[in-house]
Amino acid sequence: MPVKIRLQRHGKKGKPFFWIVAADSRAKRDGKFLEKLGIYNPTTNPATIDIDVDSSVKWLQNGAQPTDTARAILSYKGVLLKNHLAGGVRKGALTEEQAEEKFNAWVSEKEGKVEAKKENLSKEQEAAKAKALEAEKEVNAKREAEAAAAAQPEVEENAEDQEAAAANEVDDATAAEANAEEKQDQAGS
Repeated sequence: MPVKIRLQRHGKKGKPFFWIVAADSRAKRDGKFLEKLGIYNPTTNPATIDIDVDSSVKWLQNGAQPTDTARAILSYKGVLLKNHLAGGVRKGALTEEQAEEKFNAWVSEKEGKVEAKKENLSKEQEAAKAKALEAEKEVNAKREAEAAAAAQPEVEENAEDQEAAAANEVDDATAAEANAEEKQDQAGS
């Protein structure tokens, strides 16, 4: 029975989530599998990968062939390196302790790189948020300045209207006095 290490798709439409499985190559993509080796979530940044390294190495040593994507994932998590080191131990080139030490050193270096990437991504997000906040403050300041400028002519117009109203009142008062004087003149004549 030819065994493949491949991905089995799960998740909603547009939000894929994969299981990494050892399955008969004749089985359907999402059908029967022999063993679930791990998970792969490509929607996160960086992608979330959780895999059982020892089971994966066991399947590789028993002749399972990974698909291209599964091979990339196995290489990323160090499964292929551990399989290679196990081959060296079988041939007598390394001891088990040396192989384990090399693998652990590689894993710690890889985790450092992943953490550095996560930190860079979080810094970029913080910088983008700060930039957006500054742009928003700038827009708000501009909007407030425009509102103040629009309110200033209204104050001036109100002052002009008040002056015009006061002038009209004065004119009305003088016109009323003039009318009163004419009436007195007419009454006196």
